[in-house]
Amino acid sequence: QVRLVESGGGLGQAGDSLRLSCAASGRTFSSNYAMGWFRQAPGKEREFVAAIRWTGSRTRYADSVKGRFTISRDNAKNMVYLQMNSLKPEDTAVYYCAATPSVVLFTTPKEYSYWGQGTQVTVSS
Repeated sequence: QVRLVESGGGLGQAGDSLRLSCAASGRTFSSNYAMGWFRQAPGKEREFVAAIRWTGSRTRYADSVKGRFTISRDNAKNMVYLQMNSLKPEDTAVYYCAATPSVVLFTTPKEYSYWGQGTQVTVSS
């Protein structure tokens, strides 16, 4: 079983930066795992933000965050991060960390097997 715990959310203003962290535990991750960040705003569906493989350099981003957000990981610490720069009010959402045993960087929530509880990010104008 995989356990994911997010942290680092909070309040910010437009243009600010925040870094989200996801602590992964419960198993030994391998190169066959994809780690993702998703977000869900009130009244909207959960949407893809970014994904990274547990090993290697391949990443994938939603067009809405490309150039502003960076996903990274620290294998030794079993951590995945989402650095969010130039925040906008439309980035306000609950952000979720997700994992799945796959080499494909899926962008749909249904493809991910494990989820954290989420962390709130609120950006004011």
